[in-house]
Amino acid sequence: SAVLFTKLPPCDLTSEIVPLFPATTPSPQPQLECRAQSPAPATAPREQWGGKYEFLLSCIGYCVGLGNVWRFPYLCYRNGGGVFLIPYFIMLFVTGVPLFLMELSLGQYGAAGPITVWKCCPLLKGIGIGMLCVSTLVCLYYNVIIAWTFYYLGSSFQSPLPWSCDAVANLALCGNRTASNSSTAKTLSPTEFFWNERVLGVVHSEGLHDPGPVRWQLALCLLAAWIIIFLCMLKGIRSSGKVVYVTATFPYFVLIVLIIRGATLEGSLQGVAFYLTPDWGRLANAQVWNDAASQIFYSLGIGVGGLLSMASYNKFDNNVIRDTLIITTGNCCTSFFAGFAIFSILGHMAWRKGVPVAQVADTGPGLAFVAYPEALALLPGSVFWSILFFLMLFMLGIDTLFGNMEGITTAVLDEFPQLRRNTLHKSLFLGALCFCFYLMGLLLVTNGGIYWFTLIDAFATSFGLIIIALFMCIGISFFYGVNQFCQDIIDMICHCPPWCSKVLLYFKACWVFCTPFLLLFILTYIFIEMYNTSLHYGDYVYPRWGKALGVCMGATCCLQILIWAIVAISRETGTLKDRFQKAIRPLNSWRVNNLNSASGRTAERMEPERVETPFTVTLTDMDFTAMAWEA
Repeated sequence: SAVLFTKLPPCDLTSEIVPLFPATTPSPQPQLECRAQSPAPATAPREQWGGKYEFLLSCIGYCVGLGNVWRFPYLCYRNGGGVFLIPYFIMLFVTGVPLFLMELSLGQYGAAGPITVWKCCPLLKGIGIGMLCVSTLVCLYYNVIIAWTFYYLGSSFQSPLPWSCDAVANLALCGNRTASNSSTAKTLSPTEFFWNERVLGVVHSEGLHDPGPVRWQLALCLLAAWIIIFLCMLKGIRSSGKVVYVTATFPYFVLIVLIIRGATLEGSLQGVAFYLTPDWGRLANAQVWNDAASQIFYSLGIGVGGLLSMASYNKFDNNVIRDTLIITTGNCCTSFFAGFAIFSILGHMAWRKGVPVAQVADTGPGLAFVAYPEALALLPGSVFWSILFFLMLFMLGIDTLFGNMEGITTAVLDEFPQLRRNTLHKSLFLGALCFCFYLMGLLLVTNGGIYWFTLIDAFATSFGLIIIALFMCIGISFFYGVNQFCQDIIDMICHCPPWCSKVLLYFKACWVFCTPFLLLFILTYIFIEMYNTSLHYGDYVYPRWGKALGVCMGATCCLQILIWAIVAISRETGTLKDRFQKAIRPLNSWRVNNLNSASGRTAERMEPERVETPFTVTLTDMDFTAMAWEA
């Protein structure tokens, strides 16, 4: 018969204790194995996406950003038209897709943010810190674009549009342009005047050293943008995962409408021909290949931490290879088709003006806030088209910002899990984070804010981001082990089809050979271009101290790798070689913190993290006389 205690000994025997001696045959010194009670989890359970479509839409919305609309079409026509698609797709499948899969797999398998996930290789924790620095710089200036979009969106409700020649305030300006068409003097168009004078106020600043006062209209737009971000992310992925159903799909609706409208305009075919006419000689130019690699790298959002953080909320058995192929292919197809929406309408504007398309084509903010609004102002129903276009820009920008902010918040919440446990503290942290970003962003909405915006934009995602991605690729391939990483991916996919293992062989070759060498090529080209060319905005050339400040921004991000590697090595004991080997060894808590899988196989492999202290209790005669036993 079973033997039970009526009084517990000093050791907390909360689990069932099986005596090691029979009840009918007492032993002089019976022994019991007693395991201390595992502590209750100190943190709240990790959130999960409401469904697989929320994750896919969030990633597509994060990747499909403003660069797809205002950078890719310009690079395409500048680098040989349709020929540019050849290096573009080569770079996609050799660099973009492998790194994208690596970041998604690492986040999903570790179920942790960009800092905590490096328990797989503590030596490289600085990669996560560097990602956090890059995300901070990107969030700082990216929301300023949304503030500009808000300003234009509000102005689009006026009829006629305030940057069109139909506006009374622009009659004199348009008349001067007509009179000076035959002269060589350059005059501002109404859209350029509205952008530089009314929106930026850059004409009142002399450069970086002269930011001037804050423009209150833009400050209010920036405040509204951060309030929207705060509200959408207040409940984490439970709220942002629902918002993306609108923000990630609406831009596609607008692009389709703009393509259909552009196809009906006179001169649109000239714009499309300008966009796609091949120049085969451009393939021999290294600049073309660098532009293709850079566009792939930046448009997919690799190395910033957003992808890793969003993947950490996936179920453990999610098919990460399938998601990678869907998201990357969708992103690049969006870039290609966005070019038709842009150049069909720019072709119409060039036809109306009687000038070549090259004279009206532009990139970056110049395309989104000068060239394209001017083209829309020439269309019948210009107010409607303008509202639609700037709503699309708002949706594109806010989705990308969701991903960057998710990278920051997930990293901090994983490092300080008490914030995740308390909903009020988590909300206060998010509010304080958004408010700090708003205060720092006020520098970018001054009269000279565009100079600081261009500086941060040029260096925040420059060589520092490439170095972070390079060390991530090398660290996983050679320190953690590429074979182990591939096995981790197979373990995550419950029913791995035969093609899955074959595809992983290709990715393994990319991670070990192709991708690191291409990243080194991009890095070398960036350094050469940085040394040989000067940074400028319009006619303003940045001073040497301004360029040095930008280099310091990029260096701060990538130097985190070295700093935290030194910290990891210094915490170990032994010779330098022993310290290094210990620092690249996964921590005991790696592979045991994923509680999301419902399958028995995964539950068997992925045990909850706990502290166990097994020990033996020796019962003496005094223990038997001091306790009452019941049969």
